Amino acid sequence: MNRFDLISDLKIGHIVEVSGTTIRVELSGDVTELTRTYEGRVYPIGQIGSIVKVHFGRRLVFGFVTLLRMRSEELLEIAKPIPPDADQRLMEVELFAEGVWNAADQKLRFVRGVTTYPLPRQSVHLLTREETVQIYSAAEGQQNEGEYSPLVPFAYYVGADNAICRANVDKMFGMHCAVLGSTGSGKSGAVAALLHSMLDHRPELNKACHPRILVIDPHGEYGQAFKERAIVYRAYDPLGNEETTGAPICLPYWLMSADEFRTLVIGKTEQEATSQNNIVYKAITYARMVTAKLVDPSPTAFGGVAPADGLDHDAPRPKEGVTHEQLIEFDHDKPRPFSLEEFYNHIFYLQAARVQGTQLQNVTASDFATKFKSILDKLSVLRRDPRIRFMMRDWNDQSPSLEHIIAQLVGQIQSDGGVDQDIRILDISGLPNEVAGPLAAMLARLLFQYKVYQTTDERKRDPVVLVCEEAHRYVPDRGEAEYAAAQTAIRRIAREGRKYGIGLMLVSQRPADVESTVISQCGTWLVLRLTNAADQQHVSRFLPDGLSGMTKALPNLAQQEAIFVGEGASMPARVRIRDLTDDQLPKSETAKFAKGWTLDRLTEAEIAKIAKRMAG
Repeated sequence: MNRFDLISDLKIGHIVEVSGTTIRVELSGDVTELTRTYEGRVYPIGQIGSIVKVHFGRRLVFGFVTLLRMRSEELLEIAKPIPPDADQRLMEVELFAEGVWNAADQKLRFVRGVTTYPLPRQSVHLLTREETVQIYSAAEGQQNEGEYSPLVPFAYYVGADNAICRANVDKMFGMHCAVLGSTGSGKSGAVAALLHSMLDHRPELNKACHPRILVIDPHGEYGQAFKERAIVYRAYDPLGNEETTGAPICLPYWLMSADEFRTLVIGKTEQEATSQNNIVYKAITYARMVTAKLVDPSPTAFGGVAPADGLDHDAPRPKEGVTHEQLIEFDHDKPRPFSLEEFYNHIFYLQAARVQGTQLQNVTASDFATKFKSILDKLSVLRRDPRIRFMMRDWNDQSPSLEHIIAQLVGQIQSDGGVDQDIRILDISGLPNEVAGPLAAMLARLLFQYKVYQTTDERKRDPVVLVCEEAHRYVPDRGEAEYAAAQTAIRRIAREGRKYGIGLMLVSQRPADVESTVISQCGTWLVLRLTNAADQQHVSRFLPDGLSGMTKALPNLAQQEAIFVGEGASMPARVRIRDLTDDQLPKSETAKFAKGWTLDRLTEAEIAKIAKRMAG
């Protein structure tokens, strides 16, 4: 028998209303139980998210079941009297695609969207398992017509004989994606499964895939999932044990924009918006000009001769052979190195100086305490903080160059065994928010600038994906971000990254707390179990394909199950994420309380070791 034939045993009802892409179906009176049996298989009727078909000549129209209800409930809602015979069962279906079955070559020509709408009284049928598999295969085949395959298998379709689900990574990352799910739904495992699948993928025969993926990891959980295939950069390691160690990261302070550095040095103070901002901006600009050999270094003592050229005594003056135009055109936000000593000297010996006669002398103690002392004190504290030593080492001529810093993020690095370490994980666990924020901002902005300055050919050879775990920390929907400094950089990647070959993967357990303008830029959604009503409602506002009704299934998804929709999905579907071995999973397992409480308590000697690590 040909597939997609009219099978009377699988007829479940007829259409009673057509409203756009939504149809309402009245179930047949002979449907006494919500199952149909055909050729020894039992097919459930009306499962939320299941697919039904409507025959229209040779054309087939497909839709998702989104709602089941009694007609009496509908009449009750609109305050109409309920007649005794109002016991019909209604099913709402969202039409999403159509196709034509070619019996000659046994293929389905599948097209997303609906151009031919069914009519009332037309029959509605269930799909056989074989037909369901054929739909998914035809939909994926549409996305794989080039000389290479962008389809990466990472899951299985639920209810389709475990047919493999493939994501189109070109569209998934090119238009950004979001992985959402409540705690314990398998969110971290889903991210790991996607990344493992990309590492294993062969887009072209006998050609390995070497993805450029950077993961900002706030909990230190992804390092163990990728072993030799990833390099873990650990910004701060208070324990120093085998589980948490990683390669030292080189992300110096001078990569920051003037505004990011100002946020780090000043923080939130009453005077942040006034004089202190200007003090920091002037010092950064001057220090960068010194490195660029445009101006002479700041003095290192008071008592020098005051300038008599009519400019402010702390204004930059060109060196011999340098013009004023060069100083005017100088961009203080570009990632140019500068010395913290020079930054300090400019504030202490120039900005905190006054002209007395023909000499520069220090300002009064009260003026210094009001305007300058807090900035220099904070700088001193930052330089002594062991948690950010990786960032605050003073620059000198032997310091790593910009190209070395970028190469550690996107360049080729191999393990001792010669294995390419394609995934780069920045472990920021243990860092305070006031440092983690500027660090994440610096990384995001550096990547974006790197892509902006590439040629078209370079972008084709070097697409990059940035994975942001706990996305609500960077771009919250309301209030101030925990990583406030990163907010602007992540927003810009979300809005403009597609043009420059940088993709974004947002991962969050509270989608309602992620900024709407950023999350709406995501074209692909992998939504695992969501139990919070506010999160479900938030997701339904952005789901593509008119499938917001599918959010009704979100609270009841099993672990590792997800709704996969959007540009990267061949068609909206309920999927089960592939299983990973224990050593491929992130370190995010929940503590076993009952088991732990059966074990011996820690001894005082063991507690002493922990206390020593805590106190340093």
